[in-house]
Amino acid sequence: MIAIGNNFLAAIGRIFLAFMAATGRLSVFTATALSHCVTPPIFPRLLFRQMMSIGYYSLPVVGMTAVFTGMVLALQIYSGSSRFNAEGAVATIVVIGITRELGPVLTGLMVAGRVGAAMAAEIGTMRVTEQIDALTTLSTNPFKYLVVPRLIAGALMLPLLVLVADIIGVMGGYLVGTEKLGFNSASYIDNTFEFLEQIDVVSGLVKASAFGFIVSLMGCYHGYHSRGGAQGVGAATTNAVVSASILILAANYIITELFFDI
Repeated sequence: MIAIGNNFLAAIGRIFLAFMAATGRLSVFTATALSHCVTPPIFPRLLFRQMMSIGYYSLPVVGMTAVFTGMVLALQIYSGSSRFNAEGAVATIVVIGITRELGPVLTGLMVAGRVGAAMAAEIGTMRVTEQIDALTTLSTNPFKYLVVPRLIAGALMLPLLVLVADIIGVMGGYLVGTEKLGFNSASYIDNTFEFLEQIDVVSGLVKASAFGFIVSLMGCYHGYHSRGGAQGVGAATTNAVVSASILILAANYIITELFFDI
């Protein structure tokens, strides 16, 4: 019985130590990447390429997600609010829900699945084929060449994607509200902007910038530390998406808490 207890405690200890070691590696990687972000040189061509990859090429999936989210949100809010005769609040709740929560979170998760996985696969392949070692041999810092452009592009482009997603999502709610639920078009638009405040949009954009940084960081981190050939690259890709998604949800609560009393 004592041996079983000791084995159980040893297993817990191993898990805890592994978690602390991974946290330390991630902290060192993050600090190193941030230090390179604020010191020259920066490669503008690589930065522009990553901005196109993260921002422009993610527009279709983000737009589709936003429009259907806005439509479903309008229907569900109308269904719930009709139980206590508050159907007039549909437009207001749709715009606040999208700008403060659903727009940033869903955009972050979709970009994590699309871009985070691609980053981990690309950098992981470079790691297992020793291309990163070749960069070091050629006196090119891998952080400057691979990590920094992705981190900056992620933090800059996610707010723009979220801004587009907010507009498309509100438009989706507007289409359902006016065409399906019978709201007057002018009245719906008035209700949409009457209670919308600047802090609603700003808090969503702050979240988006943080989520973009998280997605890029997780993709770069797991790709950079991948080992074991093709199987290791696949594991790095999976870990990048899962860890980015979890950190996005955790950061969402923290940022919401910071903006709660504002």
